[in-house]
Amino acid sequence: MNARTHPDLLQAAASHHLSNTHLDALEEETIFILREVAAAFERPALLFSGGKDSLVLLKCAEKAFGVGRIPYPLLMIDTGHNFPEVTDFRDQRAAELKAELIVRSVEDSMARGTVRLAHPGESRNAHQSVTLLEAIDEFRFDALIGGARRDEEKARAKERIFSHRDSFGQWQPKAQRPELWTLFNTRLAPGEHFRVFPISNWTELDVWQYIERERIALPSIYYAHRREVVERRGLLVPVTPLTPPKDGEHVETRTVRFRTVGDITCTCPVESPAATPGQIVIETLAADVSERGATRMDDKTSDASMEKRKRDGYF
Repeated sequence: MNARTHPDLLQAAASHHLSNTHLDALEEETIFILREVAAAFERPALLFSGGKDSLVLLKCAEKAFGVGRIPYPLLMIDTGHNFPEVTDFRDQRAAELKAELIVRSVEDSMARGTVRLAHPGESRNAHQSVTLLEAIDEFRFDALIGGARRDEEKARAKERIFSHRDSFGQWQPKAQRPELWTLFNTRLAPGEHFRVFPISNWTELDVWQYIERERIALPSIYYAHRREVVERRGLLVPVTPLTPPKDGEHVETRTVRFRTVGDITCTCPVESPAATPGQIVIETLAADVSERGATRMDDKTSDASMEKRKRDGYF
């Protein structure tokens, strides 16, 4: 979405109040699931990137267990190509919560030879699956809590809240277990684990309304800022040492923000003047493209690209 085509929406942000009473039910469900994971599994962990969805999960975990009492560690799989604003915020937030933070790097997997890039410029994003499975084996995690939502992408819409993974870490969509009346089958065979998605039923709009209501702090790049970009394949690609302009591309400085954050090599901003959660709420109402569809180059390869990666162990 180009926010410049909707100036009236941002003007309305100051005076228009959108009901957020439904957030209480979403929050209650999320807290219930977070507590269920703590009760049902021996070695769970919460996937924490420093992004908005994982920060919403952390806020719900604070409410579920209390500050300094989150009963599982935070796990970050770092490609080595993450935005520094996000990784710095990740460390700061984990320290504030007195939470254990475990970071495992794709670069370490590359040093071990378990990850091999096709060429030096290849995105490391998809290779996080290998490092994640190695971390699961290292710490013997039996449940990983993630911030994925069903509205993000077609493959994620197929997920159960408790998503079973086999002993190879693979997701089999036809072998998922039914979830009726919030009853979850958490039985595991040796070597298997679950990916648990407590905010599956939230939307991008819900997340931003919750961020506004709870006054959740976020990395600065989620809000409007000036950045050099080039237009490529219908996206605005940030100009960085990892993503330099190609021959013939015109570098422009625009006011942008990130709807989602991830590996620099495949994450793009959108043009937007929205500088507060309230303004982003109004802007999101007019969005006609999902956040991943609008911002992720790695999802542009095919409609099945995410599903293939999830079958291989991706988040």
